[in-house]
Order: sequence, then C-alpha cells, then structure tokens
Amino acid sequence: MGGVARRIDSPKIAVLIPCYNEELAIPQVVRDFRTVLPQAKIYVYDNNSKDRTKEVAAREGAIVKTEPLQGKGNVVRRMFADIEADIYVLVDGDDTYDAASAPAMIRTLLESELDMVNGRRISEIQAAYRPGHRFGNVLLTTLVAAIFGRRFTDMLSGYRVFSRRFVKSFPALAAGFEIETELTVHALELRMPTTEVDTPYKDRPVGSVSKLRTYRDGWRILMTILLLVKEERPLHFFAAIFFLLTLFSLAIAVPLFITYIDTGLVPRFPTAVLATGSMLLAFLSLACGLILDTVTLGRREAKRMRYLDIPAPQGSF
Repeated sequence: MGGVARRIDSPKIAVLIPCYNEELAIPQVVRDFRTVLPQAKIYVYDNNSKDRTKEVAAREGAIVKTEPLQGKGNVVRRMFADIEADIYVLVDGDDTYDAASAPAMIRTLLESELDMVNGRRISEIQAAYRPGHRFGNVLLTTLVAAIFGRRFTDMLSGYRVFSRRFVKSFPALAAGFEIETELTVHALELRMPTTEVDTPYKDRPVGSVSKLRTYRDGWRILMTILLLVKEERPLHFFAAIFFLLTLFSLAIAVPLFITYIDTGLVPRFPTAVLATGSMLLAFLSLACGLILDTVTLGRREAKRMRYLDIPAPQGSF
C-alpha cells in the first residue's frame, strides 16, 4: 500500500558521486566509501571530464556512467532517475568530505525515520572552507531560512543521505551548483522529516582544483532562490512587486495632487499617466499573486501525495 512504511533488514544503499575532472581525488573517495559501506554500490557519474576520472574510478571498482549535460544539477537529476536503492548517499568527488560519517548518517535516517540527513561541514582549515565561501553559505542559508523555514545551517553542503521517497519525488530542475538549494527547499516545502549532523571537512588533495566559482555560482544560487520564491511563494513574490509599484506610483502622484489642489491644473500630464499605469500594474501583480498562490497550493498537494505514495523504509543498519 502506498505510503506505508516497509521493514528492510538490509537496505540497499547507493553512494552517488558526481564528478568533473577529479582524477586525483576520486580513487580515495571510492576506497573510503568501499571501506565504511562494503555492502553499498558506488556510482561515479562523470560529467565530461578532460582527465582520467572515469578510468581511475572504474579501476577502484566503482560503477562508472556518463552524463553529457554539463552541470552538477544535471548529473544529480540523472542519478536520481537511473539508480534504484532504499538509501542514497550523495557526496562530492573531491575528497573533502568524511566517508566515516556515512554509517552514522544512515543510522540516523533509519532510526528516526527521516527523509534527509544533511552533513553540516565542520572545519578549521581556511584553505578547505574559504572565508568567502563561508560568508556566501551563511548569507544564502539565512535568506532561504527566512523565506522557507529555519531547519538547516549549511544549505550548500554536498554531503547528504536521502530516503528513496525523497529521491523519487524530487523534481530536480537545477542545472548546476544550485542543486543544493533546490534539495533544501524541496524538503522544507513538503515539510519532510530531516536533520543535520556535523561532519569533518578537509582540504582537497594537492593539485586538485575546486570547480566552484564564488561570485558566478553565488549569483546563480541567488537567482535560483528568487525563482523558487516565485514558484513556491508567488503571493509573497508578487506582493513585493505590488508594494514597490505602489510606492513608486504614490511618490510621483503626490506632487501632482498638491499642485492640483493649489491651482486646479495638472501641468505634468505624462507623469499622471505614468502614476496611473504604475498603480494598475501594482494591482495586476497582486491579482497574479493571489491566483498563482492557489495554483501553487494544488501543485504542492500533488507533490505531497506523490511523496506519500512511496514507502518510507524502516530497518536496521
């Protein structure tokens, strides 16, 4: 029966590792997860690497596949669609995350019957977690928390454990590093049971280079947040536009009213037209927000029913 928890004594575990030019790091990542999760299948999805990522990952025993569409979001979408498992461990292939934390994260998910466990990065190494990245993470996480709910403190972590019903109900629309934001908002919007656990974060291997571009990717994540606000909170989004247009209309209309009261004339007729048009657009925006809010509620209910139709695994690990 859909939505009924099923007992799994030995859950099928899949470790998902998206990769782009990680020849130096991926062998150690595969070895570490093979050691701590010997029963898991380890999947490495190569994203058009120009080095020997695929060869060295296959040599370590990983199941290697390719995703031609560039971007981490495209790789995660493909992984979630292709791979069948009960528990999914998603981790970056740069050897900065602690594989030894995975068993505890999986146990937390199963024992507490959760849908996502987020690995909160703990590091005192400046080179591993640069101040600019820390600041951007805090800023963007705080913004998402203010809009969608305050349940995570490291929204941009690349280390997470998911239930099957999270993975198979996730729409995965992002193309790049915005995928972490989309994963977080999906959990918040459907009010899924989640938690966050501390996990060590370390330097990349010598010679390995980060693919994250602080300003470019930060801007894209910010735009993703705004898009998600429009899609998931349309009344808030269009009400903000209504408020701005109303302020603008009143600001240019008040002097006209003062002049009209004093002289009985409207000397700046184009300004009067602009004020009227702005006010009309303001109320049109508010009407759009009200209509789209009803549509979004229906979409959210449909996603929730799809989520509940997938059994939640229970078991021991």
